[in-house]
This record gives sequence, C-alpha cells and structure tokens, in this order.
Amino acid sequence: MSGRVNHGGAPVGQLAHLDPLRARAVKCLRTWTDDPQTRTGAVAAMSRICGLCASFGRRPLIRHAPDCAYLGADESCFATLVAAAADGAREDALLMACLIVRPDMAPVLAALAEDLGLALRRDEIGRRLDTPQTVPAPVVLH
Repeated sequence: MSGRVNHGGAPVGQLAHLDPLRARAVKCLRTWTDDPQTRTGAVAAMSRICGLCASFGRRPLIRHAPDCAYLGADESCFATLVAAAADGAREDALLMACLIVRPDMAPVLAALAEDLGLALRRDEIGRRLDTPQTVPAPVVLH
C-alpha cells in the first residue's frame, strides 16, 4: 500500500434512513465549515465541538458533501453521539466520543454533544410551532 487509507468516509447508510435529530446533526456537521448561513440555534455548541475535535481529535472527521444521500462512518458516529447525549444516555455518548477524541476529552465532547442535540431538538420544535397546522373540522353528532 502506498498510503494510509482513511475509512471515516466509507458509506455505511443513507441520510434518509436517519431519524430527524440524527439527520440534522449530520447536516450541521456537513455544512458547518462551508456555509455559516445554514447554522442553526446550536451555533455555540457546534463551534466548541469543532474546536475540540480539531485540537484533540484522534484524526480529522471525514464528511460527505452537504447534498450527498450517503452517510459516512464518521458522520454516523457523530449523529449517534449527539442523539445518545441528547437522550441522556451518557455512557453510550462517552463511548462514541472516545472514537472521535482522546479519552480524556471524551466527557467534554459528550457534554457539548448533549448541548447540540438539545438545541437541535428545540429548533425542530420551534419550527413545528411556526408551521400552520391544519385542524380537522369538528364532527357534529346531533
């Protein structure tokens, strides 16, 4: 072999198969450095996560293009980290964080991932509240 192969970008699934929180976490990761206009209310958490990963990452995170339908291995790991942390599954979040950063920094990354996941959920709830809902006409029985 002539060089080191980085398998972090290997497709492991499709973005369409993720639940909304995981999909938004991946989209946030993909667009973070490309287009600041696409950032959500999770700006502070994502900024700290990117800084932490850049400083203490085991290796650079590989991400697919923003419009790619495939889900990469690193993106899947990141999405699982964010979802587990937001769900309060701290041990699972720590496990995933250890795959991304040095073990001594994993608790910090897990805490930041929780902040990001909760912020993404708040954004989604706010978006739903802003969307007009169609209310079915009441049924008259008599």
